[in-house]
Amino acid sequence: MTTVGLLLISNIFMTLAWYGHLKLKSQPLLLMILMSWLIALPEYAFQVPANRIGSATFTVTQLKILQECITLVVFTGLAFLLFGERPSWNTGVSYLFILGAVYFAFRG
Repeated sequence: MTTVGLLLISNIFMTLAWYGHLKLKSQPLLLMILMSWLIALPEYAFQVPANRIGSATFTVTQLKILQECITLVVFTGLAFLLFGERPSWNTGVSYLFILGAVYFAFRG
């Protein structure tokens, strides 16, 4: 659970760094790049320990698939909160396929 918690926090920072600047389109691009870098620094501070701790239990492929699944959950929440985007039925179907990938990646 430590790995999942750290990846969750890491992905919140990552998603804000990648997409948060879109709320500030009137700001200079260079300023937004610098802001994104500053937000990405704490992202790495959580992501690196998450993968270090997780590597004791999971394979590298399992860690990556877990991270991608968490990324989509975080992205969906922040896309709704920041941009008012509601997931559609086809987004839900897409997520079900990703859950299938998680199942097969972690299957014995």
